[in-house]
Amino acid sequence: MAAYDLQVVDEGATLADAHAVRRRVFIDEQGVPEAVEMDDRDDAATHVVAHEADDGAPVGTARVRTLDDETAKIERVAVLPDERGNGLGAQLMVRAEAVAREQGCRRVRLHAQVAVESFYQRLGYQTVSETFDQAGIEHVEMTKSL
Repeated sequence: MAAYDLQVVDEGATLADAHAVRRRVFIDEQGVPEAVEMDDRDDAATHVVAHEADDGAPVGTARVRTLDDETAKIERVAVLPDERGNGLGAQLMVRAEAVAREQGCRRVRLHAQVAVESFYQRLGYQTVSETFDQAGIEHVEMTKSL
């Protein structure tokens, strides 16, 4: 398994690091329009960024937004193609869930691309919706108690 350094933005990581990963995965690879991906919710979120341990390059990210007193939404989970399959996605989710707990949340929800629904199921998430289109990609809503 590759070694990664996971940091919350402002603890060494920067929002530019998170944006660089999101741009490569969502805009360049998946064709999500930039105006959709780079929304106005980044300032109201906590961002987790993973850097490759050897060279410090940003290779993964996730953001956490508090929706109400008990619920957080994990969004924009992205891992660069060369790093997929190395456990980084699971590490990002563990850290994002920890951020949600630190913010007092008891449950999390997310919109998962259907192609990776089983990844989230393995992490304990349950599908609670039918499929729906988001930015031209089929998604489902999933939840998990913390």
